[in-house]
Amino acid sequence: MKQENLHIPLSSMISAISAALDLVSPLVVDHHRQVAYLASHLSEAMGLSQELKAEITAAAALHDAGALSLKERLDILNFEILFPHRHAEAGYLLTRSFEPFSNIAEIIRYHHLSWNDGAGARSRGGKVPVGSHILHLSDRVAVLINRHRNVIGQVKGIKEKILRDSGRMFMPEVVEAFMEIAERESFWFDASSPSPLGLLIEKGGGLASFTLDMKGLCSLSMIFRQIVDFRSRFTSVHSSGVSATSEALAGCTGFTGRECRMMGVAGQLHDLGKLAVSSEILEKPARLTRNEFSIIRSHTFHTHRILAHIEALDVINAWASFHHERLDGNGYPFHHTDRELPKGSRIIAISDVFTALTEDRPYRRGMKSADALRILERMAKASRLDAELVSALVQRYDEIDAVRMDAQNKAAIEYEEFEKSLEAAFAEQ
Repeated sequence: MKQENLHIPLSSMISAISAALDLVSPLVVDHHRQVAYLASHLSEAMGLSQELKAEITAAAALHDAGALSLKERLDILNFEILFPHRHAEAGYLLTRSFEPFSNIAEIIRYHHLSWNDGAGARSRGGKVPVGSHILHLSDRVAVLINRHRNVIGQVKGIKEKILRDSGRMFMPEVVEAFMEIAERESFWFDASSPSPLGLLIEKGGGLASFTLDMKGLCSLSMIFRQIVDFRSRFTSVHSSGVSATSEALAGCTGFTGRECRMMGVAGQLHDLGKLAVSSEILEKPARLTRNEFSIIRSHTFHTHRILAHIEALDVINAWASFHHERLDGNGYPFHHTDRELPKGSRIIAISDVFTALTEDRPYRRGMKSADALRILERMAKASRLDAELVSALVQRYDEIDAVRMDAQNKAAIEYEEFEKSLEAAFAEQ
């Protein structure tokens, strides 16, 4: 990869995070991709512009980003969900700060708003985008499809259910478009199988031509960091600490300015695979069971597989996803040794351990920094972490730790503002 010519299609990043969101349970595998397929075809049937179609498809690919717990994700699978708007508002809050997502965030915000819920629309910000109504119907159709049964045999019942709710749950014009495309068997065969999400977004125009440079990648990685970390108060500042520590340590061990920014991105994304770990496990105050610990250990594998689909991120992927590998080969999940671990991976590994030890967790209080450094030095002596890099951290400890604390304090403020905004949105309801 030529670092000076970093151009990453935004659609590829959306596809990657969409895949990650569906890792939390076998019951929701490919849900976002399926909804994106449905929304794309509905948008096309309604004659919307290519740009708007792309935004709606992208919103569908990210629509449940605000469902922060496994229970919330599973509750959404109920057709008549009782309290749908909290996760929609959370998704809006998490995505709105990235400028290319401004319209997408609005679509996500109202994607569970019923067509006849005019009062609800006004109380949450006014006019509802047509994309939200398209996403709402697409999401509910996806919930109705049983992938374990022949899909054609389900079509009549699904159409009847949607038609009954036209003018109540669903916008009549969207229902009309759905009835048109529902006549095609090919539509249902594709809708009931894993859909080519990346291709759908790229064909939709708009976002297909939008590529991320390093600045854009840094901004988007912060959004993904929040989606991962904000599912638990105990992890809400973790990736920001790893990112800041890694970038600072890279800066004093020979990395160029651009490589340091890449290291910051790797730190933001290193726990992307934790979307496969429920918040119930992350917040468990007691000792994890063997099965729960196995689930935790899978997260680096998922990070690697998710980012592997984006060729331009191959270096960042290696740095991010090998952070639980150890020089002696006793890490996980690939059991790489010192010969296979690049310097960037070693830096992320040290930053992750240091940050994790100093944070409060459900089962313990955070250690004092001096105690954390002693553990790092013991791990270095045991050939688990890179001794030279640990020594560099110790030598520049005050400077690097100040950077880490500053980043985590800012992330804590972000998290508190996120929680307050979410509470305020429903205070009067």
